[in-house]
Amino acid sequence: MAVRHRLIERPPGDVWAVLADGTRYGDWVVGTSDTRPDTGVWPQVGSTIAYTVRLGRWSLSGNTTVRRCEAPGVLELEADSGRLGTARIALDIRPWGEHTLVILDEHPLRGPGGFLHNAAVDALIQARHRSMLGRLADVVEHSPRRRSAAI
Repeated sequence: MAVRHRLIERPPGDVWAVLADGTRYGDWVVGTSDTRPDTGVWPQVGSTIAYTVRLGRWSLSGNTTVRRCEAPGVLELEADSGRLGTARIALDIRPWGEHTLVILDEHPLRGPGGFLHNAAVDALIQARHRSMLGRLADVVEHSPRRRSAAI
């Protein structure tokens, strides 16, 4: 299981504002070169964003669906990468004094990703999470402060 956490030096409302903007996922999700609204109103349950992953001349399109949303504390997503399978991505947003503790938990659900899941894959996911949470912190901490931290 790949679980990682990061303290972000802004209140939970500021973190949630970034997570609730489906157009900003490309700013912090590692590997995603383009994100765009697909169906529904993000981050309502059942809404989706489409994404593209590019590696040189190779690209892969997929979508991410909101499976659970309890603003501003819980966001659970299912990323569908087509032939590579699906993964559950859970973000737990907790107040930590004046700041926010973000806990990211990801694991494969279906397809080859689930079948081939092992400790080595978890190690790669952990490295990706370290980078993703760092990028999320950077995006949040450099975004304009919300007028009210309460949601």
